Formats: sequence, C-alpha cells, structure tokens
Amino acid sequence: MAQLFFKYGAMNSGKSIEILKVAHNYEEQNKPVLIFTSGIDTRDEVGVVSSRIGLRSEAIAIFDRTNIFDIVRNHEEKLYCVLIDEVQFLTKEHVQQLTQIVDELNIPVMGFGLKNDFKNDLFEGSRYMLIYADKIEEMKTICWFCHKKATMNLRVDENKKPIYTGDQIQIGGNDSYYPVCRKCHQNPPL
Repeated sequence: MAQLFFKYGAMNSGKSIEILKVAHNYEEQNKPVLIFTSGIDTRDEVGVVSSRIGLRSEAIAIFDRTNIFDIVRNHEEKLYCVLIDEVQFLTKEHVQQLTQIVDELNIPVMGFGLKNDFKNDLFEGSRYMLIYADKIEEMKTICWFCHKKATMNLRVDENKKPIYTGDQIQIGGNDSYYPVCRKCHQNPPL
C-alpha cells in the first residue's frame, strides 16, 4: 500500500542527500523514480536537486501551474516512487495532487523540506504535508552555535546579523541561514 511521506528538518539536516540516496537505491534495482523540486529554488539551477556535499540530479521543476499528478500519470514507464525536494514551496493543490498519486496510482510519494520559516511560521506546502501525510519524520541536525538539536532556521544578513522580518521566501544556503535551536534563534551568539 503506497503512502505519502513528509520528511522535514532544519537547514543542513540532509534532506537533499536523502532524496538522492533514495533515488539511487531504487534505480540501482532498475525501479524507475521521478524526482521533482520547486522551480523557485535557483541555488544550483532550476530543475536540479543538489546536496551541499556535491551530489546532484536532474529533476522536474514545479511551478504554480504544474500538475504533478498529470506528469506522473502520463509517464511512459512504471514508477516505483515519486520524490519531491523543497516541498515547503508547494501549494495546497500540489500537495493534494501528491495524495492523488498515492491513492489513485498506488505510487509512494516522499516529500522533503523545511517545516517552518525563519519567523517560525509554517510554509504552505509544509502545512498541508503535515495535514495529509501518512508518515511524518523529522530529520535531525545540530544547532550551528551549540550542541542542541536544531529545530529552527535563523536568517542572517551579509554581516551575519540575525533577521526576523521580511519575505517568507528568500532562497539561500549557509550564506543566509543557520540551523539553530530555539534558544539560539532568540539569542544567537553572533
């Protein structure tokens, strides 16, 4: 029985490398998968899932009008899994399309992404993944400043000063965000 999985974690928790690992495991057994990622993530290039350690794979870019269900349903070969990176940037409709893939096509879907933004508000995609997912798993990493588990993302400016206001979405990596615990989010030792 196929299920919808939501694997979330703070920045640097290994979400993208996990997608690449899962895809490799399926493909090594000649079991085709489709990899998707948000079209607004331009850190490497549009339509690419890449990890900080240098591994990368081509992916199908998801934009507001992308119908993920139609792409999967119309794929020419049998699929064994659908993998989604940066799931936090999806819309409610996209997440509902993922449920259709699981329920109507009986294909497992694994979505990976952030749960909360730098202000600790849920992203739209994450909110609906929390509602609709059959299985929810936290991917853990440690705080940038101390030994505690990181559960939040601290946005910093070019001078490494914390930022607590602004647009929810600002694409960036270690130059813009640190994974932090709750205490260091409120009082970062910068």
